[in-house]
Amino acid sequence: MVKYVYDFSEGDKDMKDLLGGKGANLAEMTKLGLPVPPGFTISTDACRAYLDKGEVPDELATEVTKHLRNVEDTIGRRLGDPKDPLLVSVRSGAKFSMPGMMETVLNIGLNDESVDGLAEIAEDERFAWDSYRRLIQMFGKTVLGIEGDGFSDSLDELKEKRGVHYDHELTADDLKGLVETFKQIVKEETGRDFPQDPREQLDLGVEAVFRSWNTERAKIYRRRERIADDLGTAVNVQTMVFGNMGDTSGTGVCFTRDPSTGHSGVYGDYLMNAQGEDVVAGIRNTEALATLGDHDEKSYQELLGIMRKLETHYQDLCDIEFTIERGKLWMLQTRVGKRTAGAAFRVATQLVDEKLITKDEALERVTGEQLTNLMFPQFDTDADRKLLTRAMPASPGAAVGEIVLNNADAEAAAAAGRKCILVRRETNPEDLPGMVAAEGVLTARGGKTSHAAVVARGMGKTCVVGAESLVVDEEAKTITSGDITLNAGDIIALDGTTGEVFIGDVPVVDSVVTTYLMKGLEAGLAAAGDDEEMRELVESVDRILKHADSVRRLRVRANADTPEDSQNALEFGCEGIGLCRTEHMFLGTRRALIERVILSEEGSEERQSALDALERLQKGDFKKMLRVLDGKPMTVRLIDPPLHEFLPDMTDLQVRVEVAKATTGKPDPKDVKMLEAVRRMHESNPMLGLRGVRLGIYLPGLFALQIRALVQATAELKKEGADPRPEIMVPLVGSVRELGIIRAEAEKIIADETKDADVELDIQIGCMIELPRAAMTAEDLARESDFFSFGTNDLTQTVWGFSRDDVEGVFFPKYIEESIFGVSPFETIDQHGVGRVVREGVSRSRSTKPDIKLGVCGEHGGDPESIHFFHKTGLDYVSCSPFRVPVARLEAGRAAVMDEE
Repeated sequence: MVKYVYDFSEGDKDMKDLLGGKGANLAEMTKLGLPVPPGFTISTDACRAYLDKGEVPDELATEVTKHLRNVEDTIGRRLGDPKDPLLVSVRSGAKFSMPGMMETVLNIGLNDESVDGLAEIAEDERFAWDSYRRLIQMFGKTVLGIEGDGFSDSLDELKEKRGVHYDHELTADDLKGLVETFKQIVKEETGRDFPQDPREQLDLGVEAVFRSWNTERAKIYRRRERIADDLGTAVNVQTMVFGNMGDTSGTGVCFTRDPSTGHSGVYGDYLMNAQGEDVVAGIRNTEALATLGDHDEKSYQELLGIMRKLETHYQDLCDIEFTIERGKLWMLQTRVGKRTAGAAFRVATQLVDEKLITKDEALERVTGEQLTNLMFPQFDTDADRKLLTRAMPASPGAAVGEIVLNNADAEAAAAAGRKCILVRRETNPEDLPGMVAAEGVLTARGGKTSHAAVVARGMGKTCVVGAESLVVDEEAKTITSGDITLNAGDIIALDGTTGEVFIGDVPVVDSVVTTYLMKGLEAGLAAAGDDEEMRELVESVDRILKHADSVRRLRVRANADTPEDSQNALEFGCEGIGLCRTEHMFLGTRRALIERVILSEEGSEERQSALDALERLQKGDFKKMLRVLDGKPMTVRLIDPPLHEFLPDMTDLQVRVEVAKATTGKPDPKDVKMLEAVRRMHESNPMLGLRGVRLGIYLPGLFALQIRALVQATAELKKEGADPRPEIMVPLVGSVRELGIIRAEAEKIIADETKDADVELDIQIGCMIELPRAAMTAEDLARESDFFSFGTNDLTQTVWGFSRDDVEGVFFPKYIEESIFGVSPFETIDQHGVGRVVREGVSRSRSTKPDIKLGVCGEHGGDPESIHFFHKTGLDYVSCSPFRVPVARLEAGRAAVMDEE
């Protein structure tokens, strides 16, 4: 029989697959002897069964009853008892943290009878009725699917009528009336009364959490965070403890270190006389945790001790939820906390220095995505800036965009290619689509633990919260701070590091981390100046990246086509060029020479003179790049695209010729000849047509001029005392005979030029693996090749049967929405399909040449997840764009240490 329910005493932190992150950590805290309200977890197995069949498993009700009775016996109260009721919360808890994306219901067990019992036991009538109105409001929204505006509008109307600002200023009688209003809303919206049976409330709450796994906001979040759709969520049923039982009670969220900066200290927010959703929703601006001792010194000191214990136990920054009920501290949740990119690096090195983790573990704690975020530009502090307001920095970065006040406008702006800033009074989970679309988020309410702050940090979005001077009027489409009013569509700039909000655009400059990565530690520290926080960050990134370099097996090269790109790549730490695209050298003013090659007859003097001119130009190009890369390899891909890409557009030519015929009767003979050539070269599917090695064989002399230019440049540099290390790479090979023809031609040119220059040259010749046939016959190709480089862009196209330029903007969004893709296969390698072809190519090539050098030069070479795959597959190097070289170095190191576990 399947077991679906587990007491908190039955699990531990390593059971996240079954109990979800929240349930596993509640079990771990129970195991540690911390004050955790009793409860139990309904497993992810139960959720998956529900999602599979569309109904709650029959066995679940009896298991829940058994575990509920255990809780009742432990607490000494009964669910539904009218005189001394047990109240419980029902909370979601997936394996991976999805803050605010799924449902929570508090105070389950209250009804028209037990509310009086609770008031009597608590000796606080206001508290009891406040708890009951919260239940109806949350239950109505999350379980019954009622739009939340009706509840919140009724609450706001009552506060306005009573002349109060905050919920806790309402009296017990006020709340009694509000309960009746809320119950009427339920009746009108659903056609039924609010359920009075506590067990029905519990069962419906559990099912609502199961359903919430597939809400639109949850799906969007999973797609963004690359969380699988088939994991399901656990459900945690826990005894309620109350932070809204008067001035000796409160609730809060804290971190063992600052999640924005990584600094040690006392960080968090709390509210006295409140429940948890008040803190997270940002409905009331919170107090800083450091002031909790002014209200309750005993609980504050106990909390500090627990924070230290949890950080030591988890060996990481912890995010903790707590409630104080009449002076008694309770722990409601802990998890390894989400943090900003800068905090991730600082915390990792701090924990190494404190001897809590090793350098390898520190490397695992940071990601390439976080390093990328640190490389984004920052606002120029020397520029003229007009301040709108200053608030709480919740997630760093520099974001500029037009003001939008709702999801629809944010998504519309993003779809039109316009950058935007989402401005809200406070955000809630329904705002996720707008947050995804926006460059940054600004809220008038909330603190560092509010929904906006937590979600933005997790997404790497710039965020500023708690701008109390800001009045957001969505109906009028304006925001006002003091005497300044801005309209939706106006431009603002957010500084997520300082919390400043500026009117208009603000220029940006390179980040301090980018300066360090390109110029070295000394330059990075100089750029940081007296900012100790930035100096610490630069030093932390330096330490972790150097450790990654020391442990990684994968070498990191760059894709670069110019000396300038090559220099940038070297400054970012590349170990050579893995892809130099030579076709880029034929553009601009050189296009005319290519046109002469195509239009002239084979063997003609005109064609040869054009080839000779191109050869001289290419030799100069190669010589400049080889000089920059002195002592490092440079893999030169022979011309790859179809020749029609270098020719005029056929439609434009046709129009020009026809117009000339109609007006003068004499079109330009050159245009006529060119049109004939373009028509002759036209292909219905050029990416699978005459290109790559096929072009080199079809058009004699084209590959030869490139090879000769490269060899001559190498020989000249060698004579000058330099150390050029070129490699020749043949594109789009599908047959060993194709490769053999080009290799023989290249070897003859190398031998002839070596003899003429009287120098010794060692130039490797290899090919790209871009076609499934190449991978499946790699054992044959290896006989004619010194190295392979997997061109995963084209390999993805040919394995899937996609034309990338045609499909990405057409049906890919629908495929991602329908979970056919978790992410575009051009962004992260499709390990199950394309990856299998790569593995086959590796295995077959090494069956012929065990030591053959293998690399990858597609866009995937800079993608963190793909880099881990390439490490496991046994490639020797990855090659990526210059900007992604530091990311590749870091992820190659992470792949090495994680592979050893």
